[in-house]
Amino acid sequence: MSAVMPAEWEPHERTWMAWPSNGYTLGDTDAEILEARTAWSAVANAIVRFEPVTMVVTPDDVAVAREFLDDRVQIIEAPLDDAWMRDMGPTFVRTEAGDIAGVNWVFNGWGAQEWASWENDARIATRILEDTRRDRIDSPMVNEGGGIHVNGEGTVLVTRTVQLDKGRNPGWTEAQVAAELARTIGARRVVWFDRGLTRDYDEFGTRGHIDIVACFSDATTVLFHDQTNPNHPDFAISAQTRATIEAAGLTAVPVPAPDTLRDDEGWVDYSYINHYICNGAVILCAFGDPGDARAKAVLESAYPGRDIVLVEARPLFARGGGIHCITQQQPAR
Repeated sequence: MSAVMPAEWEPHERTWMAWPSNGYTLGDTDAEILEARTAWSAVANAIVRFEPVTMVVTPDDVAVAREFLDDRVQIIEAPLDDAWMRDMGPTFVRTEAGDIAGVNWVFNGWGAQEWASWENDARIATRILEDTRRDRIDSPMVNEGGGIHVNGEGTVLVTRTVQLDKGRNPGWTEAQVAAELARTIGARRVVWFDRGLTRDYDEFGTRGHIDIVACFSDATTVLFHDQTNPNHPDFAISAQTRATIEAAGLTAVPVPAPDTLRDDEGWVDYSYINHYICNGAVILCAFGDPGDARAKAVLESAYPGRDIVLVEARPLFARGGGIHCITQQQPAR
């Protein structure tokens, strides 16, 4: 089956999400649990103003999820380990016939990390494709949706520390990864970045997901996380990121990082790159920082005609991800 992953800005049929139900994502205290549920529901309730949203919810949590979610958010029930739909869900592609199918990557908890469990999450892509009656394209490659970003015309951005991670694809070469991305999502060109942001290599990180580093805003323009403070270790990574984009012949547009440099755990990876494009809008991470307004202005220019909707994202980043990480688009036919 020949297929191509559409760009995120192309029309969607709906957005898929998963409800935080256990573990570090949900938290241990009443305050942490409320914070997680509030964060996930705020994103879903923002998106559903613009397009349909379906939330996968573990059966025991349906009643509480309904209390937090807008009535327009649809719920389907399935057991879950975690709540990062970008990574566990299918990557939707469009076939030559114009049909929508889904790639079922191998999911192993971001490289079989010690804290992760994934028995249930590894089945979610199949469950969604069955529910939507879409063809499934099985891949032997360990990959997550947050580890790729496409322009819809055959170019994909990736990092070496994800696809070539020994915990994910031991022994794989860049050529093998490129061939599998060509087979599954129609990638004709792979742009390789050396690594992700510093915090993403901490305990609950992904080891370098591209979707907090750089993303396409059109076919030839890449927005990138620009840490302008030389005291932050991501300062050097931002310079390297820009160089990689420009060496690929693409236009690099900096999105300045927030002024905040640290939280209680260390250097932050707060990134406005981790936004989500839906029908008519962009859902943008907010950090209670002067940088929120700067990022909004950049994205208004990058995505003309779309509403830029700011949603508090610090609780998400404290758990290892952001708005893009908890959403997955299903393209329209």
